[in-house]
Amino acid sequence: MNNQGEIRKKYFTDFDGAFDGRLARVVPIAANYTSEWAGSAARYDCRIKIRYNKELMAQLEEGMLLAVKNFRGQSKKSVKGGIERYTVMVISKVWPQHYGLGGVSDSHYYPMQMEIIEQSVADWTTDDQATMMVQMTAIPINYDLVIDSNGEISFKKGFSYPLIGEEVFVINMETVDFIYNSKVKESIGFTKKTSVADPRKDPRVGVLRMFMESEEEVPIYVDLPKLLRYHFGVFSFTGGGKSNLLSNLFRRILYHGEDTKLVIFDISCEYPFLLSDVFMDPKIASTIVLEEEAKTADHFARSIVKPRDFEEDNRANEILKKIYDLGKVTYFNRPQTQVPTFGSLLQEIRGLRTGNSERPTYVQALDEIIDAVIQYMDGNNSNEHEEIDDNLVDVLDTAAKAAIATFQVHDKSALYAWATTRSTLKAVIARAKKASSTGDTVKSLLKKLSGPERVICISIADPDTLRDLVIKLTSSALRYRKKTFEIKPQILFVFDEAQEFIPSQASGHQAQTSYAVERLLRQGRKYGLGGAIATQRIAYLNTNILQQLHTFFVGTLPRPYDRTVVSSSFQIDLSILDKTLEFPPGSWLLSSYIATGLDNVPVFVKADNSEDALKEYIDSSKQKSTPKTTAKKEKDS
Repeated sequence: MNNQGEIRKKYFTDFDGAFDGRLARVVPIAANYTSEWAGSAARYDCRIKIRYNKELMAQLEEGMLLAVKNFRGQSKKSVKGGIERYTVMVISKVWPQHYGLGGVSDSHYYPMQMEIIEQSVADWTTDDQATMMVQMTAIPINYDLVIDSNGEISFKKGFSYPLIGEEVFVINMETVDFIYNSKVKESIGFTKKTSVADPRKDPRVGVLRMFMESEEEVPIYVDLPKLLRYHFGVFSFTGGGKSNLLSNLFRRILYHGEDTKLVIFDISCEYPFLLSDVFMDPKIASTIVLEEEAKTADHFARSIVKPRDFEEDNRANEILKKIYDLGKVTYFNRPQTQVPTFGSLLQEIRGLRTGNSERPTYVQALDEIIDAVIQYMDGNNSNEHEEIDDNLVDVLDTAAKAAIATFQVHDKSALYAWATTRSTLKAVIARAKKASSTGDTVKSLLKKLSGPERVICISIADPDTLRDLVIKLTSSALRYRKKTFEIKPQILFVFDEAQEFIPSQASGHQAQTSYAVERLLRQGRKYGLGGAIATQRIAYLNTNILQQLHTFFVGTLPRPYDRTVVSSSFQIDLSILDKTLEFPPGSWLLSSYIATGLDNVPVFVKADNSEDALKEYIDSSKQKSTPKTTAKKEKDS
């Protein structure tokens, strides 16, 4: 019995004797299939009753893990092997209950109601367990905590029905750390026992939002290679800290990954500053692509969006000017003449086919031309988003002239005129090649994907231009990886303000962009291409893309519909998601099917503040520059 007590003390905590609770009730919950977006609910709701302790109410928090013995631990095999099995649950609600207040009714005499309510205030400062109790609801996370005869623990996937009336235990900080971090730290090769917020020294995401009253913190790690390869999403309202979290994750990825590349589609033009310390790092090759050429460093510094705390800080502009002086700032060179793509050419021919549907021979002629273009694409492994070349023009010209001769297209018709002028496309291609050599084109950006650059930040506010780049860069990267069978280096494509790229209702150019991103996420993980989605309105996104995300961070989503979409998409109980409404900026619900210590188990996280890393870098840069300035003045004097 003493040994059993020592084992429980090793893995559980009773907050210095303050926690004494029992499982009072287990209520089955019927699944709700009335609507596609009805949200999900746990199969069981567990009610726990705890003896009142005033200090305990300051210690207990939603998100803590509980353990209670279950029926599987009663089996002959478990008893014979000295095995204890506990059903693991996560706290969803905690509240104190006063016996006297429970008897107050709105129908009672008003002065009497007020008298009872006022007298109860003094009771809360005592530990009177005769009139007060702590109530708690918890949700099973579908894992069993198994303690073997040697006192070692393991976790088994699956739900076991808990024993009603049994004692409930709170899993302590050390065990929680082991649960969430041991496998992950082993996988990423991080062996240090201490944890710090410095992104260069520690790949942690942040700390767990439990045991917050304790002086110690439990860090939280994610498997970074799996996070990238199997895609992740960040969802929160405006001002919830999405960009802060992403830049925090990017630092971990760059400093603790061997050669991972980031391609950031930055429609808000904020990452050049949020990652300014990274862009200043000589060990990390990087480039910033603007919408228009920045003629001066001051022009560049004023064009970048900065967090509120840095808007009036002149040091922020000084850092951006230094990045400009390093030659890392370029701009997107739009071609003056738009060269048709294979897709637009086929669309044009099919349009002619529809317009000549009443002339069967003209339709057949156009079908011959379409077949010639498709055969050329197949033979050269081209896709619809690539621009046509001179060789295709030769094939097209020959096929078009042969088709109008074979099917006797009238020489006065519009189709005849179109078919006999295809060679003019060579002049269009030639004019495009004569465009200015400064700046970055689509081709030069594609070369950088295979070059030394580890960060390519495309800060362009025009959504149409950015969508066009999304289509061309993702499609070409995927095609290249398929052709070469390469999976390294890992490339992460980041879509901030994702509603601009993957809306649920899209047409035209938006639909093409959404399809390109969907194809990237569906096929990319096999070829080392990952995706990150960030938005404040998840309900407006393409649900086919959401289903590809294996890890997600959920902040405050005020609209109930957004929370139900998260609940139904990722199978998280709504009562757990509702807790995020209380989160300050920087706090997140983290869950993953593959990148955390327990698969698909939500955990509340306080992320490290990216702005702290920026402030520290700016302060250190100021200190380093001061001695040099002083030395120069002394020399001049």
